[in-house]
Amino acid sequence: MSIVADHSGALAPTWLLARPKRIAILCVAVLAGAGWAALGLMLADTSLFSALCRPSAGDPGAAQAGLVFAMWCAMALAMMLPTAAPMILTYAEIAETAAEKGEPAASPLVLAAGYVAVWFGAAMLLTVLQLFLMRVSLLDPMAAASPLFSGAVFIAAGVYQFSALKHACLTQCQHPFRFFFANWTAEPHGVFGLGMRQGLYCLGCCWAMMLLMFAVGVMNVVWMAALGAVMTIEKINTTTRFSRVLGIVFILVGAALILTSVMAHWPARAG
Repeated sequence: MSIVADHSGALAPTWLLARPKRIAILCVAVLAGAGWAALGLMLADTSLFSALCRPSAGDPGAAQAGLVFAMWCAMALAMMLPTAAPMILTYAEIAETAAEKGEPAASPLVLAAGYVAVWFGAAMLLTVLQLFLMRVSLLDPMAAASPLFSGAVFIAAGVYQFSALKHACLTQCQHPFRFFFANWTAEPHGVFGLGMRQGLYCLGCCWAMMLLMFAVGVMNVVWMAALGAVMTIEKINTTTRFSRVLGIVFILVGAALILTSVMAHWPARAG
């Protein structure tokens, strides 16, 4: 394999510089596949599964916290990285055009690393939240939470779909070319920063839907796949119409869950 020096003087394999689109596709496929594989192993291993799903008698130890963090990192790769594929491919197309002109461009791997770093940071916060919810018996990672709690989460996610912050972040996710055109840089550290910025836009767009996993069962792979697909479709769209429809659906589902719970506990009328 030939090695060349990039614009900063660092050595890099030629194929990393000459085929950005192929590298981008391979990156998303391998990392997302690794995420799903890790989740599958966690579900298959009874000892790991028990550690993930059973709250400890006292404060959660470092081992349990580490496993929960690893689970959320795997979920970030499996659910969120595919939603970023259009953004990463857009960068790769620009980088490939630059490479064909003999201009420097950092590898899409650098951009993906910045994006993933943001979601791994979010995984730390989600880990703390999960351990707390398990400690107070509001959460069973395999089963849906109580109807009242689940309903509240769905309604909160639905309301957020109509917020200005949601729409601002979603717009940035839906138009990556405009973002890269305005902020283009060939420096690897700058591209890593662009990946982080896109990760923050994605987090601002999708955090409420990720919280729905607490309502439906954190280890529910069917919901993981469904929500991942929904978030991908949302980003592919060029308007906020789909997001508003989702908001209405989430609110209706949440209201139905709460109403069902209230009716189930409503005292029966005598006679």
